[in-house]
Amino acid sequence: MSTVPAVVLVGPMGVGKSTVGRLLAERLGLGYRDTDEDIVAGEGRTIAEIFVDEGEPVFRAIEKQAVHLALAEHEGVLALGGGAVLDADTRALLAGHRVVYLSMDVEEAVKRTGLNVARPLLAVNPRKQWRELMEARRHLYEEVATAVVATDGRTPEEVTQAAMDALELKEA
Repeated sequence: MSTVPAVVLVGPMGVGKSTVGRLLAERLGLGYRDTDEDIVAGEGRTIAEIFVDEGEPVFRAIEKQAVHLALAEHEGVLALGGGAVLDADTRALLAGHRVVYLSMDVEEAVKRTGLNVARPLLAVNPRKQWRELMEARRHLYEEVATAVVATDGRTPEEVTQAAMDALELKEA
C-alpha cells in the first residue's frame, strides 16, 4: 500500500507554501517536505540555475519525478512548486489527495516576493508575467484543490488555521 500525504499545498511562487506547510506540519504533528527543496538537494544547484543551464522543459521533467516520488513516499505535509500542476499526470495523481490551493492577488505577490529576479519565470516585467502565469495556472490549481485558502492580508498562522478549518483537521 502506498502512503498518502496528509495535506498537499499548491499555489503560485511566493504565496507562502513553505511557511504555511511547516506550520501546518507542526500543528498536525507530522513531517514537512517541499519538492523544490528535494530538487535543489538532488541536483546540487538552485532551480534558477537549472532553468538557465538546461531550460524549463528539463526542469519540469525533474520536477515531475520529484513530485511523483514525494506523493508516493511522504505521509506528512507536502508543498509543491508553483508550476507542478502544469503536468497532467501530476494533476491526475493529486486526485483523491487533500489539496489546499493557497491563493493571492498580484499586489500581495509584489509585496511578498518583490517579484524578484531570483525567480526565473519573472525576470522581465515581473508584474505582467506574474499575472500571465496566474491566468495560465489558476484553473489548474482550482482543478486539483480540495480547498482554496486566500492568503491576502493574512498572517501565516491565520492561513494555517484557515487551511485546517477548510479540511476539518484537528491539531495533534
